[in-house]
Amino acid sequence: MMSSLLRLASFFFASCSPFLVFGKVSTAALQSLPVLSFEEGYTQLFGDGNLILLRDGKRVRISLDERTGAGFASQDLYLHGFFSASIKLPTDYTAGVVVAFYMSNGDLFTKNHDELDFEFLGNIRGREWRVQTNVYGNGSTGVGREERYDLWFDPTDDFHRYSILWNHERIIFYIDNIPIREVLKAEAIGGYFPSKPMSLYSTIWDGSSWATLGGRYKVNYRYAPYVAEFENLIIHGCVVNPMDHSLACERPDSAMCGSMGMTSEQREQMNWFRKKHMIYYYCFDRCRYQVPPLECIINRMEARQSYGVDGVRIHNHRRQQRRVQRNHRPVTASEISL
Repeated sequence: MMSSLLRLASFFFASCSPFLVFGKVSTAALQSLPVLSFEEGYTQLFGDGNLILLRDGKRVRISLDERTGAGFASQDLYLHGFFSASIKLPTDYTAGVVVAFYMSNGDLFTKNHDELDFEFLGNIRGREWRVQTNVYGNGSTGVGREERYDLWFDPTDDFHRYSILWNHERIIFYIDNIPIREVLKAEAIGGYFPSKPMSLYSTIWDGSSWATLGGRYKVNYRYAPYVAEFENLIIHGCVVNPMDHSLACERPDSAMCGSMGMTSEQREQMNWFRKKHMIYYYCFDRCRYQVPPLECIINRMEARQSYGVDGVRIHNHRRQQRRVQRNHRPVTASEISL
């Protein structure tokens, strides 16, 4: 099944200077987009010696230990574009560890910031990493639009590509060139659609309070340092002046790339992924939202048959219970580190 899915995964990007237009090209064309070295496009945020540059700055290694995590950010602000990185996650016991690849403008708009998130959530030994996406617009942190997924591969074995496409009418998240989520700028979502310039961030940090089973399992620094690596760093968007927010682009996105979208094959990919790998959907979380957010289109049969009242896919609840029962080596108190 995955081989056929991967064959569908040739989607296209052509440069609509300075934006990325979604069309039909080979995956090789995507790979050929300019890759920035760290010195060309990024700056260190925090972490001192926990950020190391390799391969002439084309690979960035960040780590979490007892002292600190680490992070880096783009040197520029961007309004729309394509943002991508190949990431290899830490291995072994990683409960409580969060690796993030995201866009935000929280430093500029403290009360009405925008954000587009890939968050990778660690787990105890023997259980896989989870991937979470989220979208905030205009400070809409009171309404979480989280989706959570499992993966069809081990993200600690090798590098895998994670990408965000953002324009004036839609946001698309990708894993290994497969679209996994689309957010449309529709009337229902209104001003909560991200519309202000953002920077690109990559971080690793201690999320013990929430990242693994709601904070049940914490980071155990006995297994530190936790190391994440980033390469093939691509930023292809419209640079914005941070002082007056003027655009360095010749024409606005709406005039240049207003027809960007997905083909029927790409939508088939996305639907397959979501059916097989989405394990939490905020629209189905009746504990959190008695009335779903306005943008949610609810399939009531799917919601009741496939998801619990907490928005978690039912088979995932059962699978977690079976894994606990089958676990021949019990998790020790030192690993849980409660």
